[in-house]
Amino acid sequence: MTPPDLSPCPEPAGALRRAAVAAALDVTVVTEGEVTTVAAVSPPPVPSRRPLSVYPRRPGGRDLLVSGWSRGIELVKGETSDPGEVVRAAVAWGEGRSLGDLHALFPFLSSDERAQAHENGPDAVVALQWRRLREEAADTPGFSEFGLLVEAARADPVLGRLSVFSSHWVLGVSAATSPRAAVEVVLVPGRDGRPYRVREYLHPDPETGEERLIGEAGTAGEAVALAVAHLPAGIGPAVAGPGEPPGR
Repeated sequence: MTPPDLSPCPEPAGALRRAAVAAALDVTVVTEGEVTTVAAVSPPPVPSRRPLSVYPRRPGGRDLLVSGWSRGIELVKGETSDPGEVVRAAVAWGEGRSLGDLHALFPFLSSDERAQAHENGPDAVVALQWRRLREEAADTPGFSEFGLLVEAARADPVLGRLSVFSSHWVLGVSAATSPRAAVEVVLVPGRDGRPYRVREYLHPDPETGEERLIGEAGTAGEAVALAVAHLPAGIGPAVAGPGEPPGR
């Protein structure tokens, strides 16, 4: 029995250009390293959407891996062996078609819950973030301080409308929904007799270990009040973007 060919497929730019010509679609195809991007020339793509990225096949997969990013979030991804599908998808993606439309037109493309929330706007993203944090807290009943901090922050009329994430049980708060958005304030739950803490940065300085501590608090509610007092006046609700991930 002949083993399957698991070697990467050839650089896909040529196949994509030929597919564009066959479909009479005016697109630009650019290759940098192992990434090839495809974007419609006319009409120009929606500014917030990056050109569709195409990668050669990985072992065991289909010929082309496809990825679409907007404001630092991967909204669509998929695999296909048809360069023509990729070119047509790149045009529809650039036109600003909804994620539902893209999946209906090109079933090889899929989107996860986070992508769908980003399509629906910052309020939907923030609601999803807080829901996931509450689920995370519920799955960690032995660390009640984390759950108390999540609930107190979510209930606050300022923090509850900002973008939030957790890293090793520490809450980071941002004014924008992109993963690359600047962190405005950080809340650390108390544990093992230590107080709640509020600091400026997510991680201590790797060289000095300095926390850039804003202050300490005895309860989750007091920590939230301290964090809100540190925020710029008039901040929120969270806005979309900004930022792009490295290499996209």
